[in-house]
Formats: sequence, structure tokens, C-alpha cells
Amino acid sequence: MSDDKYVLEERTAKFGTSVGANYCEADDAESREDFRHKIGICKKESRESKHFLRMSGVAVPEMAERARVLWTEAKELNLIFNSIYKKIRED
Repeated sequence: MSDDKYVLEERTAKFGTSVGANYCEADDAESREDFRHKIGICKKESRESKHFLRMSGVAVPEMAERARVLWTEAKELNLIFNSIYKKIRED
């Protein structure tokens, strides 16, 4: 992922799913409160992605390794969104 690892728009676009779409919404937020709300949605969507990827790896064993890689990315994105959300709450 090189430097794209640090560019959330690119990283969420590569990850796909509703995480990427919701991050675009957050990036275009109309206010600080709107941004916080939409980052909260990103946080929930990335957590949900972890859940479904875990289930996919169990249901389709031949895809387990790919699901594990994507699960790790979903986890990292979730941690990033959690950090942003907490930071906004503190300010």
C-alpha cells in the first residue's frame, strides 16, 4: 500500500464496501457534528466488515487467507476511525 496507507480516501476506496462510501460522505461533511456522525458510521461499518469477513473465512475455507488479509485491513480502518471519533469528541 506504500504511501496510500496514510491516505484514507484511497485506502477506503481500495477496501471497498460501504466503508469507502461512508468515508467519502464524512470527507464532504457540512459541519463538525456531521463529520463526527459520519465517521461514527465508518467506525460501525468497518466493525461490521470484520464480522462478515470472519464468517466468510469460516464458511468458505478456501477463501480464509484472503478473508484474513481483508479482516486485518478492516481492523486497522476501525482503529483509525475510532481514534478520529474519540479525538473529535474530546475537542
